[in-house]
Amino acid sequence: MKVIATYLLAVLGGNTNPTAEDLKAILSSVGAEADDTKIELLLSQVKGRDLAELIAAGREKLASVPSGGGLVVASGGGAAAGAAVAEKKEEEKKVEEKEESDEEDFVLDIFG
Repeated sequence: MKVIATYLLAVLGGNTNPTAEDLKAILSSVGAEADDTKIELLLSQVKGRDLAELIAAGREKLASVPSGGGLVVASGGGAAAGAAVAEKKEEEKKVEEKEESDEEDFVLDIFG
């Protein structure tokens, strides 16, 4: 991700065709490590392509990704599920209280 951000910084800074050395210089200026394989991979994928075209293609891909529509459908049963969870917690609490009282009796029997 930092390599992509570095590439975008270089292009937005006026360098329309940044090289690997340009990206390494930007990364080193902020104390980040430069991964040569990632830089070369990115540069090979964007070679000869316009940044605006790359961004437009990315937006098209993101438009096809579902973005939370299922949560609206599932929210109708949320109250019932919440009540069931609360009821279960109450039952667990009662069981724990019962177990604690059994342990106290046991301790008292030992010393009693």
